[in-house]
Amino acid sequence: MRILVTNDDGINAPGLAVLEAIAAELAGPGGEVWVVAPAFEQSGVAHKISYTHPMLIAEMGERRYAAEGSPADCVMAGIYDVLDGERPDLVLSGVNRGNNSAENALYSGTLGGAMEGALQGLPAIALSQFYGPRIAHLENRFEPSERHGAETVRRILAATPEEDRDYGLFFNVNFPPVPADEVAGLKVAEQGFRRGTAFRTEPHLSPSGRRFLWMRGVNQQVPSAPGTDAAVNLEGWISVTPMRADLTAHDALDHFRERL
Repeated sequence: MRILVTNDDGINAPGLAVLEAIAAELAGPGGEVWVVAPAFEQSGVAHKISYTHPMLIAEMGERRYAAEGSPADCVMAGIYDVLDGERPDLVLSGVNRGNNSAENALYSGTLGGAMEGALQGLPAIALSQFYGPRIAHLENRFEPSERHGAETVRRILAATPEEDRDYGLFFNVNFPPVPADEVAGLKVAEQGFRRGTAFRTEPHLSPSGRRFLWMRGVNQQVPSAPGTDAAVNLEGWISVTPMRADLTAHDALDHFRERL
């Protein structure tokens, strides 16, 4: 198996090393793991592509490259430049530092990499590690994803049907903020929404007196609706959310067809 690995935390992120190990286990002794990751952190860039400017790509080691672009850029660079059109069998993105459950999924560069894999017609999975007080004491906060990552990917691949659709499936996997031994199992869950929370801007003055705006995060320990991704994560479950890049609100089509 040939696996293409990317992330949004950057080429030197500890979560990328975890994902490389997961990919190596999945690929097996005769397989190949290729890494094409952003040279610098690209968190929050979603499915951005560097359409208006070129990007530099540099070989960092055997089958390991850093690109000055987004995770989606890295997937395309991996397929069309690094692998020279020899398509991978699987795209893995992550392991993200922090969860990409609920509304976080919409901002996530980690998911952007997996989405691009799906748009290129490839099986693609994004993996993220939920942080929280129950793993704050661990020397390795990626312990749950490190321990359960390979088996989770195997189960997803084994369960995924063959299909011929314009917008192929990709998967959002979030590992819970509990020690690896306390992971309750795996649940397929809808994308949730943390009510009463939202990212926002917050002004600060620089030492020179100039006014800058910083993005302010939200409380990640707020559960979404019962049974949805952030809720099951906080209950100790690995969440698996099947996704497509089709943004159509299918549930609203008939309503607007009748009224417009």
